[in-house]
Amino acid sequence: MLGPQRPERLDPQIERAIAMTRIIRPPRRALATFGSTVIHYHVVSQPVYEGIFEDEHKDTVIRYGMVRADRPQIVTPGYLSRSEGFGKEASEYLDYISNRFGSDAAGLLYKYKNEPQTTETVSGEPRDVAAKIRDELEADGKPLHTVLLGVDELWDVSVMKFIYEFTNESAKTNFDELNERNMFDDEGGVPRDARRRIDDLFQRAERREIDASLVHEELTRWGVFDEYQERFFRLFRR
Repeated sequence: MLGPQRPERLDPQIERAIAMTRIIRPPRRALATFGSTVIHYHVVSQPVYEGIFEDEHKDTVIRYGMVRADRPQIVTPGYLSRSEGFGKEASEYLDYISNRFGSDAAGLLYKYKNEPQTTETVSGEPRDVAAKIRDELEADGKPLHTVLLGVDELWDVSVMKFIYEFTNESAKTNFDELNERNMFDDEGGVPRDARRRIDDLFQRAERREIDASLVHEELTRWGVFDEYQERFFRLFRR
């Protein structure tokens, strides 16, 4: 089986951070299927300096931030193979997927942007602080806030582990809702959802919200530039 080369094992520090990460309070709502989602996180950890000083006083570090998730996008191996930035091994893996399932086999692509915000240090044990934040969020009824218990120096690994697990939990709901609206249906060799996205990009380009190059990239990745070229060139005649 062909696949991208990976290290035989992770760095022990990363493995430790993954093993120690706990989701104390998960979001109460799945990732949105037909729009973007903003998830607010609170990563609670023991400060890296804990244990260095002979002091009974316990501190806890809290990191606040947001993860912005774009609307899940239906893609195919053929689409991904036309994307830039992949090496030889990744291309071989896409070839393998294409040969096994077909170049038009559809899946979901999730894109995220992590936006760290502030950090504060408070008194108390991390587990107690995390539980307090969880209870406050429950009382306030905030569905898209999460509380993580992580490792101070590798807190972003904790966020990544959360994103991975949350995506897996949301994927079935997203897939079913897209399927209910027939977004996986083939329209001229392209999923209906992709046609919708292409049309949306054209409209945004016509309003000068995005550069026309983004439209060109999407058309090229789907291999449908010839089909849309007249509409594309009209973007420059306005």
